[in-house]
Amino acid sequence: MKVHDPNRRQALGCLSAWSGAAIVWTLAGGIPAALGATRDGTPRTPAPNALSFVQISDTHIGFNKAANPDVVGSLRHAIAEINALPVAPAFVVHTGDVSHLSKPEEFGSAREIFQEMHVDRLHTIPGEHDAIDDGINGYLKFFDHDGKGRGWYSFDQGGVHFIGLTNVMNFKMGKLAALGDEQLAWMKSDLAGVSHSTPVVVLAHIPLWTLWEPWGWGTADSDQAMALLRPYGSVTVLNGHIHQVLQKVEGHVSLHTAMSLAYPLPTPGQAGIGEPEPVKVPAEQLAKLLGTRQIYLERGTSQLALIDRPFDR
Repeated sequence: MKVHDPNRRQALGCLSAWSGAAIVWTLAGGIPAALGATRDGTPRTPAPNALSFVQISDTHIGFNKAANPDVVGSLRHAIAEINALPVAPAFVVHTGDVSHLSKPEEFGSAREIFQEMHVDRLHTIPGEHDAIDDGINGYLKFFDHDGKGRGWYSFDQGGVHFIGLTNVMNFKMGKLAALGDEQLAWMKSDLAGVSHSTPVVVLAHIPLWTLWEPWGWGTADSDQAMALLRPYGSVTVLNGHIHQVLQKVEGHVSLHTAMSLAYPLPTPGQAGIGEPEPVKVPAEQLAKLLGTRQIYLERGTSQLALIDRPFDR
């Protein structure tokens, strides 16, 4: 679907979207968990039967404004931390906004830098910054995971079913983007073959709950997606887009956003802000707002321990 709007490009040149700088997830015994840090700050080693992976988001390659004039350096900082983990993750997921203005050179640069990660596979989904002018066609030239020319897909690994969604098409401030009937029908068909006892992890750029509609921080048809997910005993939804750590739990479904690798954004509905723009902080504080996050859940418990590890720690 082609979207060409010069005003939209200009607006997105200033906007951001955020999700955990880097999150080390582990799945053990069917329970989604996070790989926490020990008292000395080093990452905790996952159990031998655990599936661990890393989430990064909102790299915004191509952004060069004062809020972070070196987003490439921030990405490489996160990659260095990923490569230094005591146990290599099975793969990395990127929950959207690979680029800042969906330019071919931005996608190409990002793909080249991603190759510096010591992992077997990178799974990405598009953000609204990856869908300017020509929808996600430009993004798919670099990140078409199954060769089917669409932004959604699924895969299985380590006894876990992963679903990557696209909920950024026709994103506009003040209006919620949607998954759409075609993608929801695909999701229903995809889940039909998945046992309700199988852990499910969903990747989506914009959160699947409404944080602040005037900024477009939500998904219009998320209720339909959630209805498809509720029968499953363990569902974890990982989002980007809002560049800050928030969590919501609905029954067996837990939804998480996290830090960006580009720049901070204001809190949802912050007074006096008509639309969210990158937040500029003193240089010495930026490293405190970007970083990695390890998460751990002891088998048999129900509480996720979210441990954020900023670059400056």
